[in-house]
Amino acid sequence: MRQPDIEIYLRDASQDAVTDWLSQAVGTCSPWQAKGKTFKCRAGDVPVTWLPKAVGKWHSLLIESDATPWEDDVACARDAYQALGVEIRCAPGGWQEEESVEEADRWISVSERGETEIVWRTD
Repeated sequence: MRQPDIEIYLRDASQDAVTDWLSQAVGTCSPWQAKGKTFKCRAGDVPVTWLPKAVGKWHSLLIESDATPWEDDVACARDAYQALGVEIRCAPGGWQEEESVEEADRWISVSERGETEIVWRTD
């Protein structure tokens, strides 16, 4: 089932490189607009939010639509890693507020080491 939005975390990725990737994958990006600590743009018709250093060195990228080339976060993470060459982390499936803390700490890492399930405590 297609997720309603996509969220991935990128380690040490440049916002310019992400802009170029989004422009090719989703649609031409509008200029980023600073909104407090976040930046917003549109990739084609899709709203996108970039939060630099959301978790340590990890930047958050939220694509706020199901109208993307990716079925879910993991598919997007694979594509982002191929395009950007930096480690990408994402939830293994849709996240629900009522999930246990242990489930919330389960993540997929996509990197030069391949695709692995990890425990990542982000709080």
